[in-house]
Amino acid sequence: MLAHPKHWPSWLLLGLIYALGRLPFPVLWALGSLAGRLGYVLARERREVARRNLALCLADRTPAERERVLRAHFGWLGVAALSQGVGWGISRKRLQRLVRIEGRERIDTAVAEGRATIVLVPHFVGLELGGAAFTALVHPGVYMYQKIRNPVIDWQVRRARRQYGSRSIERHDDLRGLIRALREAIPFFYLPDQDGGRNGVFVPFCGMPASTVPMLGRFAAMADAQVVPTFARYLPWGRGLELRFAPPLEDFPSGDREADAAHMNQVIEAEVRARPEQYFWVHRRFKTRPPGEPPIYPPKRRRKRRR
Repeated sequence: MLAHPKHWPSWLLLGLIYALGRLPFPVLWALGSLAGRLGYVLARERREVARRNLALCLADRTPAERERVLRAHFGWLGVAALSQGVGWGISRKRLQRLVRIEGRERIDTAVAEGRATIVLVPHFVGLELGGAAFTALVHPGVYMYQKIRNPVIDWQVRRARRQYGSRSIERHDDLRGLIRALREAIPFFYLPDQDGGRNGVFVPFCGMPASTVPMLGRFAAMADAQVVPTFARYLPWGRGLELRFAPPLEDFPSGDREADAAHMNQVIEAEVRARPEQYFWVHRRFKTRPPGEPPIYPPKRRRKRRR
């Protein structure tokens, strides 16, 4: 039961997030930037993961330049955290004021023509608000969902993502429902750019062998779908968010899953290098290493168990 007293702290947290989401966006930007800078100081483990990722992926920049990117990144993380509730139940009019959409004709034309479309969304920090804007202002879509352990947060996140007509498919569900939706010209909002584990394929990302989820090419082949790279970027000084649809990938899929995964990584890498501050650097992207290769990140510190 979600009303059980043990869940009351989670409900209070949701209430705070909801209330913050009603603030003017420039105020949220300012508060979030401050919170992010505080997080830079306090979140030592995440800070070191991000610093290591930046050293690997932006090796052509000086340490001072990378440190500036790192500090700016934590500021944007704070903005993303505090603006989490912006998309929860607000009107389309407010979303239209906050979100600037570029290249939406690439989605509109595909839907009008009945063309299957995969919306490739890398993990930039604005993706949650970008997802809300996509379903509210562009077209309701379908997305993969992994259950959150906290049942109150899980309930709210599902509710928020369905509020404008989108529907979810569990990550481990039968794929036939997803392929059927794609063939009905329902865009598939897909985020495959995190560590692929031992089931991934090792292809380059920023010059490093990275375990990569190889499903994008397979999904595209099964549904004869085009793939539209899509990037969500917060605008400076609290001016809102930019949601940009790039041209569809050419000669994709190729039939070679490793080549397709490498192609996907190249597209994401180009955007990361152009706008590095808002990519999700605190993720252990290179956690899974090729056989025989040493780990990149220090081991996680284990919390002491209470006796």
